[in-house]
Amino acid sequence: MQVKITIVSHITKETLFELDEENNSILKTLEAAVKAGKSLEGADLPSLEPLGANLAGGNLAGALLARADLSWANLAGADLSGATLARANLEEAELSSANLAGANLTRVNATGGADLQGASLVGAILEGANFSGAFMQGANLSDANLQAVSFEDANLVDANFAGADLMGANLANAIMTGANLAKASLKGADLHGADLRGADLGGVDFRGAELRGADIQGANVKEADFTGANLQGTKKDF
Repeated sequence: MQVKITIVSHITKETLFELDEENNSILKTLEAAVKAGKSLEGADLPSLEPLGANLAGGNLAGALLARADLSWANLAGADLSGATLARANLEEAELSSANLAGANLTRVNATGGADLQGASLVGAILEGANFSGAFMQGANLSDANLQAVSFEDANLVDANFAGADLMGANLANAIMTGANLAKASLKGADLHGADLRGADLGGVDFRGAELRGADIQGANVKEADFTGANLQGTKKDF
């Protein structure tokens, strides 16, 4: 049976792409649009369920993807800047080198080894999101809202958190060697067992943070505030 699916802009209401073929689906339509190099900027795609979609390199800037199920999707190198992905499922998704600057990722689920290596999340809103076990080496999260985010057991080697708000975040057992957290807020954050060797912690607010068993040897801690922080068993050289 022929099925015609149209993708429209939530901003202009104009048609961005449409596909009319037998046994068509939103997954087929999206993949066809990306393969054809069509821009899906501002696309209206809430509650989408394109499991395992291949949208690598696609332009989805400003798209509405709230509550979308993008688990196992390939979004490597995709432009999702300014997109709304609140409560979306990104479990085991491939987002390496993706542009998520300014995006709304409130309460997203990016567990199960989601890959965000080298991704840009500058100024993004990720409050309450779950990135436990994610691969985020070299990701840029500077100036992002990361309040109450879970990065437990995540690989954050060389990630950039400069100026980010990590108040109440869970970074237990995270690998953060060489990470840049200059002037970030980690007030009340849980960093027990975290590996912060060689990290830039200059001017970081660690007030009330849990650093039990963390390793911050070789880190720059100039002007960092550890008032009320639990440093029991913390490996440090200052």
